[in-house]
Amino acid sequence: MILPDSKIELARRGNKVVYDLGDKIAKVFNDTKPVSDVFNEALNLARINECGIRSPKALEVTEVEGDTTGWALLTSKVPGTTLAEKMEAEPQRFGEYLEQFVDLQIEIHHYTSPLLNRQRDKYARMIGGLEAINATQRYNLMERLDGMKKEFKVCHGDFNPTNVIVGDDGELYVCDWAHATQGAPAADVAMTYLLFALGSKEQAEAYLDLYCERADMPKQVVRQWMPIVAASELARKRDLEESFLMSWIDVFDYQ
Repeated sequence: MILPDSKIELARRGNKVVYDLGDKIAKVFNDTKPVSDVFNEALNLARINECGIRSPKALEVTEVEGDTTGWALLTSKVPGTTLAEKMEAEPQRFGEYLEQFVDLQIEIHHYTSPLLNRQRDKYARMIGGLEAINATQRYNLMERLDGMKKEFKVCHGDFNPTNVIVGDDGELYVCDWAHATQGAPAADVAMTYLLFALGSKEQAEAYLDLYCERADMPKQVVRQWMPIVAASELARKRDLEESFLMSWIDVFDYQ
């Protein structure tokens, strides 16, 4: 397909550009993104749609030609504003928005989707191939992972306010399911905590306090996941600070 001239660029991050096409959204990836990953994200989203979680609908995977080229994932458009934009525009209401954010994540963690990739397998694969740490650290992280409780709940994998849309209809929708897995909610919480902590340790702690209180989850369980999650993020080679992630991998003394 050829994107229309009327397209509006919404975001540009790493290996993708997101466009508003009017009635739908196109996420266009450059050639560093394996085509199989694009199809996998579409499959993840389709499975999330089938669960009943409020999210954009998966419409099509297509190759884009013309001035803009690459493989693209097309989804339905959810008119609204991201929760991140609302938090930035109304900082005095951060607590209120954080409550909505946490309640939505807890809601998601009640769903199951047996055909999603397994979180534990994904973490093991990423840690096993991580060259930024030595063999002893990899071994200890794998031992820690093996000892964690096995769970099979829907986990977003990148749950943060930029991926939550406050729809014009008043409902909250969740987008960007590229890293969705079935696994432990505490690992998903650890990921969100780390994302908050990149910007504000105070907001990260407020988030963790609220989630653990409302979900009746011990903070210690979330913290046990943090080195594992930080290592997986380091393996993804995103635009996150390597020194920050390394500090979380090293946060525990390994025996």
